[in-house]
Amino acid sequence: MHKLQYRIGDATEPQGTGVKIILHCVNDVGAWGAGFVLALSQRWREPEGKYRRWHQAGELDGVPFALGQVQMIKVVSGVFVANLIGQHGLRRRGDDGLPPVRYEAIRQGLARVRQQALMLKASVHMPRIGAGLAGGDWREIEQIILDELAAHDLAVTIYDLR
Repeated sequence: MHKLQYRIGDATEPQGTGVKIILHCVNDVGAWGAGFVLALSQRWREPEGKYRRWHQAGELDGVPFALGQVQMIKVVSGVFVANLIGQHGLRRRGDDGLPPVRYEAIRQGLARVRQQALMLKASVHMPRIGAGLAGGDWREIEQIILDELAAHDLAVTIYDLR
């Protein structure tokens, strides 16, 4: 089992060698315009464009636009971006009183990313997904990442910009 590596830096510039998957959490309403996605869009156009097409179509490449689903986009040789739908809506507190983060959707999405990472022999790189605008508890999300990725012998690096 791997431990999570924590690094100060930009998750859009993943460190290390080999194939890398940059994973981030998106919402289920098709909105792209705040948080980590802004940094992604400054670096590459494809993740936003494919996400918007996915949302408009309701399904793209056989993958439904729904909580827990993941869209993999190759942005350059050896680097993929994983758009994981792990947030329901946009508001910090929705009508149900809950933050937008959906832990089970993150778990399902990470299991999908795990399959891809194992097949590609890739490491996984991410900001603190689900704990920013989505309002999640990082300790809970960290445990899900440990269970779904690190426990399966995948190298995972978490980036903080500070």
